[in-house]
Amino acid sequence: MLSRLPFAVIWTSIFSITPIRAACTREDLLTTAAQFVAAVEAGDLTSLPLSADATYQENNAPAALDTTAVFSQPLKIDLSRSTADTVECASYTLVISASGATPYVLATQLRHPEGDATTITSIDTIAATTGSLFFDASKTLGYIHNKSWAEIEDPAQRPSRDLLKQVGDAYLDMWTDANAADTIPWGTNCERVEGSSYTRPCGEQLPHGGSAQRNGNRRYVIDEVVGSVDVLCSFDSLGSLPDSHEIRVEGGLVKYVHTVTV
Repeated sequence: MLSRLPFAVIWTSIFSITPIRAACTREDLLTTAAQFVAAVEAGDLTSLPLSADATYQENNAPAALDTTAVFSQPLKIDLSRSTADTVECASYTLVISASGATPYVLATQLRHPEGDATTITSIDTIAATTGSLFFDASKTLGYIHNKSWAEIEDPAQRPSRDLLKQVGDAYLDMWTDANAADTIPWGTNCERVEGSSYTRPCGEQLPHGGSAQRNGNRRYVIDEVVGSVDVLCSFDSLGSLPDSHEIRVEGGLVKYVHTVTV
């Protein structure tokens, strides 16, 4: 049958193979994320292993690493934790500085070349501070400091990549889609932390549409091992607010939601 096909079809069938993205190792991603945390604490992100064309944006706008206010000074770090996306060669890091001179809650995604998590090509940060939506770094720290985001040991119990992305998207779609909230597998003990606002269980007091503007510019870090998805976005449903939504799924149900909004 192959001999009867046009040559162009034969060529396409044999040689047009979708390239496989070179994954990064989890160990390297988390090591570089730890270097990022140390650089934040020192107030010098230029010490990181940046590529020659590395980009930085803060609150969804381009910025300069050596002059931007949040990273141009040392920060006292009260909590940090990171997750790793080995498929996209990216990581997500939450940093809370509640006891320093200027309080911050920072949500940062680092991105790397394919297969090389030791080089940073992009630093993408949502930096909330006094005046941000529901902001209170001390309350945020108190709510989440003892919550477990440990690796899910049994691979069979880890949520799939597709499920995590679906949950992240459905959460952000609640403001424009009246049915989105009902598609999310809420856990009965789920906790939602939005700055100084705490809700338990998560499935209460949810929006069911009403806005015409979809939350856009979504950037994902998905970590099946931890059961988490972080989405940086423009929260356009409330007025183009720089935003991070991080969600953890345990046993197929949403356990935690953590939001950083400027």
